[in-house]
Amino acid sequence: MSDFKSWMQGVQARMEDTLSAVLPRADHLPARLHEAMRYAVLDGGKRVRPLLAFAAGELTAASPERLAYAGAAVELIHAYSLVHDDMPAMDNDVLRRGKPTVHVAFDEATALLAGDALQTAAFDVLSHHALADQPATQLKMVGILARASGSLGMCGGQGVDLYSVGQTLTLPELELMHILKTGALIRAAVLLGAHCGEPLSDEELARVDHFAKCMGLAFQVVDDILDEEADTATLGKTAGKDAANNKPTYVALLGLKGARDKAAELQLDARAALAPFGARAERLLDLADYIVARSH
Repeated sequence: MSDFKSWMQGVQARMEDTLSAVLPRADHLPARLHEAMRYAVLDGGKRVRPLLAFAAGELTAASPERLAYAGAAVELIHAYSLVHDDMPAMDNDVLRRGKPTVHVAFDEATALLAGDALQTAAFDVLSHHALADQPATQLKMVGILARASGSLGMCGGQGVDLYSVGQTLTLPELELMHILKTGALIRAAVLLGAHCGEPLSDEELARVDHFAKCMGLAFQVVDDILDEEADTATLGKTAGKDAANNKPTYVALLGLKGARDKAAELQLDARAALAPFGARAERLLDLADYIVARSH
């Protein structure tokens, strides 16, 4: 585990440098917008999605440089989604990653523009750098991130979430919402990382995608548990928000024990999917354990 911790810290440090490099300088016109973009992305966050990209890259012997750019593209999409989710028209939150949300630190109009600009910056990164041996593979990677980000992925899941406030969803309905809202971008991170290296067979890609699907759901189940159990200082965001807003969650549907059992079941399913890869999947398996055991 100490080896995993060192690996994780190394990837996180590399991602901080890469994200800082791909974002416009804070003094570049329009300075306030660029300052808000950097505020939203840098100096915070666990970088789970880039970590997943790097770990998946170990399955295909991908270069760290390619993985850093692929991870940056996914993280920029994630950051933009947080900026918009926190705004008054959405979740109306004032705290993110232990500091005021972007619309509080700047203003609503700047936050809206910062989110828009971070979204397009992700595709600039993904298309500007050579991330695959074949152009067709890189074009596929752009499509993977686009699909995962839009109405058939993350944005669609957020829409279902908004329209489900006050409703009681069945377990399949709740899972579908989170396959889109949280899971789509996590799956994209894993697939982008894998595509940065040597080609996998269709069967191998299906196994990798199944792992990512399971972990995307597990990540959300754990989020729901932490929203119920952890405090605001630990989370770095407002605790108890989902219950206060009467949102459907795994805890509300299954109870705390049921939610924990669900996370453990998904973790086992994810690990089983990667069994044929052997030692090449070590980092992905470490991340599966980290995601389920995390405290924030």
